Amino acid sequence: MKKLTNNQKKFLRARGHGLKPVVMVGQHGLSEAVVAELASTMTKHELLKIKIRAEDKQSGQVMIDKIITTTKAHLVQVIGNVMVIYRAFDEEPQIILPRK
Repeated sequence: MKKLTNNQKKFLRARGHGLKPVVMVGQHGLSEAVVAELASTMTKHELLKIKIRAEDKQSGQVMIDKIITTTKAHLVQVIGNVMVIYRAFDEEPQIILPRK
């Protein structure tokens, strides 16, 4: 998994701006059901907006890190309790990133 450049992140932030949150992580954290939902959603969408309900910033950051490691996705943006992640499809990616 190569790192995204700043230009690519900017491109993905623009694409993710109009998205609605597809997955919502509740106050109970990252349960097995949420992880399964993330896995199935990542097979349909390359760019996801996820809403996180956390008690404080530290627990929210722990959830964000756990989501990134379990989905093997790139973190594009975090604003408040909403995060945007990106993982290209293995075959025939729909979002073509700029080279630089």
